[in-house]
Amino acid sequence: MPYTQYVDAAQQFFDDLVDNADDDQLFAGGYLRGHFDLAVGYAQVENLPLTPDELNQQVEESLVKAYQNGELDDTDRDHVVVIWEQVKALAN
Repeated sequence: MPYTQYVDAAQQFFDDLVDNADDDQLFAGGYLRGHFDLAVGYAQVENLPLTPDELNQQVEESLVKAYQNGELDDTDRDHVVVIWEQVKALAN
């Protein structure tokens, strides 16, 4: 899937969570969207021609740093991981 289509699909996925998610999923989706949007924005500002896999790698690096900084407890992290796996699957 091309990069722009992946970004659009991911944004739609996050938007759809608002209508369909429970509170835990909504929190995880919002948290993850922040990391995703930051990576997309950075790529745009720096004019980096990323592939979906490269974008995913940047998001994962950001998430790992956040986990290491203790931003999420284990339960919230588990919810983020579940949502993240669903978002990454959109790239295929």
